[in-house]
Amino acid sequence: MYSVFVNLCAVLLFAGAIAKSAQFPLHVWLPDAMEGPASISALIHAATMVAAGIFLVARLLPLFIVIPHIMNFISFIGIITVFFEATLALAQKDIKRGLAYSTMSQFGYMMLALGIIVFRIGIRYSLNACWILSKKSQNMVLMGGLKKHVPITKNSFLLGTLSLCGIPPLACFWSKDEILNDSWLYSPIFAIIAWSTAGFTAFYMCRIYLLTFEGHLNVHFQNYRGKRNTPPPLCIQYLYGVKKVKK
Repeated sequence: MYSVFVNLCAVLLFAGAIAKSAQFPLHVWLPDAMEGPASISALIHAATMVAAGIFLVARLLPLFIVIPHIMNFISFIGIITVFFEATLALAQKDIKRGLAYSTMSQFGYMMLALGIIVFRIGIRYSLNACWILSKKSQNMVLMGGLKKHVPITKNSFLLGTLSLCGIPPLACFWSKDEILNDSWLYSPIFAIIAWSTAGFTAFYMCRIYLLTFEGHLNVHFQNYRGKRNTPPPLCIQYLYGVKKVKK
């Protein structure tokens, strides 16, 4: 009876982490949450709110380790999320939804790392993963050639893309490489899925970058040209949002 109670508590705690970090099957809320303003969604959903589930699992790892079935379940949820969310990201036209599915896939790598007891790498990867959001129109099909109008954003997005693709010596290369290597020791099937999904990650991140910043502008966006009605920088929007919340 005691063993059943302990297993039930562990499963329920992990279920909370699944919902918090948008892991399969409780993942559908994050793409809709990313529809909000870029400054707010980047601060709350990417940096604070979604990562809480990963840190919850990391802090409770001493409890989960003594229950082998829970560790196997954690790694299973992680690998399913890695593959499933990456395949969804391949077909997205909305840039923020594409990045939302990418976020969930990268959190899947972190959950996989914790499930195969690579605690240090899972936490490091959670610090390294990058989230870059866009403003105004979110349809990548209507974008293109924006590197001339937002060069700083373009360079930042390119660095994040190369990092998620695992290009050395950028940060994600070191952590993702160790996750992929250790996954071979845990399960060859999990390793094959994780390695193939890493290729998916490189494909959809390059697709997002090329459709958004390279080529020619498909639709005339007056705001991107900075002639009038140019929105204030994200830092000013964030400070204004904080003041509004305090009021």
